[in-house]
Amino acid sequence: MVNLDKLKGKIREKRFTIYSLAVAIGINPATLYRRFEANGETFTIGEVTAIARVLCLSYEELNEIFFEKKVA
Repeated sequence: MVNLDKLKGKIREKRFTIYSLAVAIGINPATLYRRFEANGETFTIGEVTAIARVLCLSYEELNEIFFEKKVA
């Protein structure tokens, strides 16, 4: 499950918008907006890799954002 709040926080911290991030990673902004609307469940590995590279995410941040496990 993707932690969208942390991802959005990193996007703002790095002074991107969803639109500018989409352009930076080479996808259509509408596609990235759809990924967010689907709670991040439809991100591809390539998109995750590109987002991590553009936002300069550490390994820890990458795991916290994209591979967060929720335990009841």
